[in-house]
Amino acid sequence: MTFPAHARRARGFTLSEVLTALVVVVVLVAIAIPSWRSHTLRVRRGEAVALLVALQSAQDEYFGRHARYASAAQLSVEPPGGLGLKPESEHGNYSLALATHSDGLGFQATVRPAPRATQSDDSRCTEFSIDHNGRRRAQDSEGKDRSADCWR
Repeated sequence: MTFPAHARRARGFTLSEVLTALVVVVVLVAIAIPSWRSHTLRVRRGEAVALLVALQSAQDEYFGRHARYASAAQLSVEPPGGLGLKPESEHGNYSLALATHSDGLGFQATVRPAPRATQSDDSRCTEFSIDHNGRRRAQDSEGKDRSADCWR
């Protein structure tokens, strides 16, 4: 049994059609992966902000009870003797450092990407900080101020 020439041709894809589809897929992937990675880094920055806001709130409560701010040693201690916070963010992407003034009347909290976390690839917002006055700061890997961009 023989098939007409047009019937044989309609059964598959030509090499040029397969290559065209492959090129389209490659271009889409080349655009999608960096965009997705950038979006993921931006979303994870929320962990840093949430950790610092929680710390500021806990410090304000502690100050209300003790008339001074808690030290780094009191970070993990449960209230009322401490702040009851972990030294890292919820998903482990950021590490918290707390410095309290010697008189206990001021503090500076800094959050940086944890060394083992993929967030360390974020060169745009490498350090977030907040102090006892509520001043929020952020900087990039070169030390430039990125507060307005990173604290959104």
